[in-house]
Amino acid sequence: MDTTNFTVPANDADEQRIRELVARSQEAQIDPDVLPALHTANLVIVNLAGRRLFGREAFASAMTEALSSPLKDIRTSLEVDDIRFTTPDVAVVSLTKTVHDERSETESSSELPSVGVMTYVLTRQGDDWRIALAQTTPVR
Repeated sequence: MDTTNFTVPANDADEQRIRELVARSQEAQIDPDVLPALHTANLVIVNLAGRRLFGREAFASAMTEALSSPLKDIRTSLEVDDIRFTTPDVAVVSLTKTVHDERSETESSSELPSVGVMTYVLTRQGDDWRIALAQTTPVR
């Protein structure tokens, strides 16, 4: 059986919940209490710079550290490009991530691009969705 192009048909209610989760994650990007809670306990994150984190606690710690540095002045916006359900309880979300660097010119670094392609793997937990994997690839 060829499953290379198999996806579960989209459910409008789930798609809406996923779009709301993406919006909440963008709004909570400077809140180390809220953003990690939108992820699974065993999450994996790979950020735009290639730093990989394992687990919600590591993410919350790294986020708290970043928010106490000049990185607190970097914001991102997310645009959903595609949502695919691999099973009724797993979705792959393709996003475009735009970085808005609000640091002063002396703090700012042009090492990283201002745009990345991001992938979320989401899992259903009850009636809600959580981010199990967030991976960003720089677009140069």
